[in-house]
Amino acid sequence: MRLVVGPVTAVERLLAAAPIDHVLTLVSPDAEISSIAVPHTVLRFNDISKPRPGLVAPDAAILATLFDLPHELAADATLLIHCHAGVSRSTAAAYVLACAHGSPGEEGAWAARLRQASPEATPNALMIALADQALARGGAMVRAIAGIGRGVDCHEGSVFEWTLD
Repeated sequence: MRLVVGPVTAVERLLAAAPIDHVLTLVSPDAEISSIAVPHTVLRFNDISKPRPGLVAPDAAILATLFDLPHELAADATLLIHCHAGVSRSTAAAYVLACAHGSPGEEGAWAARLRQASPEATPNALMIALADQALARGGAMVRAIAGIGRGVDCHEGSVFEWTLD
């Protein structure tokens, strides 16, 4: 599976540039979403690192949808993952999918690949913690992401591609 990750501002350009089999949109509950002519999954939650009153936190159901998505797509499919800025929710989703696809012990290598691909990436910490627990990684995912530190300040993240093989 090929992952293409970026901000909402890049979606139209990316859809026009190459075949995309599915789009995963990670947005706030009240965000407006443009119509997309390819299969589309929308996960609505706030970009928060811990639950806060009045906001929607990522949860086990959201992570379950994320984990199920690759099983609904062909092995050679291209999945476009985007959030508003392409910095937190989308990079967390890409990292989670990579770790779920890979084997325990590869968390640090995937985190290093993430930092190399996206200097701006600051994956959503709550998504990472929930995925770490769901995948029984014993904190390895959380430690790996903490190890790469916060990404560089930016208005939006870089578009990057990964192949999960």
